[in-house]
Amino acid sequence: MENSIVNKKHIVVIGGGFAGLNFITRMLKNKYYHITLVDKNNYNYFTPLLYQVATSFLEPASISYPFRKVLKNSGASFRMASLKKVDTQTQELYLSDGGILNYDILVFAAGSKTNFFGNESVRAQAFSLKGIDDALFMRNELIKTVERAAIETDPVARKKLLTVVIAGGGPTGVEIAGMLAEMKRYILGKDYPQLMETTAEIHIIDGSPYLLAPMSDKSHEAAYKALADQGVHIKLNTHVNSYDNGVVHLSDGSTIEAETLIWAAGVIANLFEGIAAESIGKGRRMLTDAFNRVNGYENIYAIGDISLLTSDPAYPNGHPQLAQPAIQHGKSLAKNLTRVAKGQQMKPFIYFDRGDMAIIGRRVAMADLFKHKLHLGGFLGLMSWLFIHLVSLVNYNNKIKTLYNWTVAYLTRDQALRMIFRSENRENRMEND
Repeated sequence: MENSIVNKKHIVVIGGGFAGLNFITRMLKNKYYHITLVDKNNYNYFTPLLYQVATSFLEPASISYPFRKVLKNSGASFRMASLKKVDTQTQELYLSDGGILNYDILVFAAGSKTNFFGNESVRAQAFSLKGIDDALFMRNELIKTVERAAIETDPVARKKLLTVVIAGGGPTGVEIAGMLAEMKRYILGKDYPQLMETTAEIHIIDGSPYLLAPMSDKSHEAAYKALADQGVHIKLNTHVNSYDNGVVHLSDGSTIEAETLIWAAGVIANLFEGIAAESIGKGRRMLTDAFNRVNGYENIYAIGDISLLTSDPAYPNGHPQLAQPAIQHGKSLAKNLTRVAKGQQMKPFIYFDRGDMAIIGRRVAMADLFKHKLHLGGFLGLMSWLFIHLVSLVNYNNKIKTLYNWTVAYLTRDQALRMIFRSENRENRMEND
């Protein structure tokens, strides 16, 4: 084993999301390279369903799977750490665990993080949703807030506790709004009879003229109608300017008193010390050539959200920071590095747009497929959304768990996952029994 590894070039992949994992799984057991994955978590998770964990409709294990299980018996290695710095001269990576890792080829697949656009009041107080930790924190805090509302006697204070503002009308914002609207309609009064007569408000704010702006006009209209029918307050062409003392200040001068602000208004790529500034483009994404090779480097590549590939004729400003481009980047780079090892020429990356989709609550979903040439709504839209999300999960275990949870939620309009689990409450840290 050791001899076979020594004779192989060492590829280090930073990040095991859609791009990184799809790259790695197509390079496993190859005879040309040894792969090491570096990730701060020891699991992969399915980002598009994080909002369902945050709203207590899925458990974390339904959308996550351990890297070591994925890589078992494959010959690949895993290192749980964050990358602190890269030395491109010595080809060394300095990790958060104090270790140093050498590479022959470096692949950045570290994705993105929430973009607060420099708004510190929002960053400090709003919920964001980029990982399992964020989803569990949001779930806990949402439940705790409702518990506070249940014992609040002042009707004005109670209304504020039960008011949620969502900044961002893209798929994440729309899907969260739909899920919270369903909870308000079917769950709140059952779990909290004392809140039966209290008005819980959900607001969604977006700076564009449409919800789901990248999708088709039919999807814009369907999303607006579905949320409005569920009582969601929608305000477009408007931005959230600040959030202070439980008051959301909007760009049109109006305010909303709300205990909860959920920020789903954009992302920005992760940065790493050691990569030259001239290799970084808009949104802090790494500029690459047609083969995902980072500008200025022969042996460093970037795939997924962190990559800005502008040579694709249909996407001169780079590909959208979504799951499908990341998946296709990973697959393409795996094929290209295998071609290189065989002495063949690499092929330029061309993105095939399979479409966009979103779901609102239990019954309303829309899909714009094949560059928006085919729009599916109603039952077909719902089935396509369910199918695509199920087959995209990493493992059959995830697929079965998620399908079971969805079936229960659909039939009962409920889930028994609204529990608060807090690691700070472990026994040796509790002062009171």
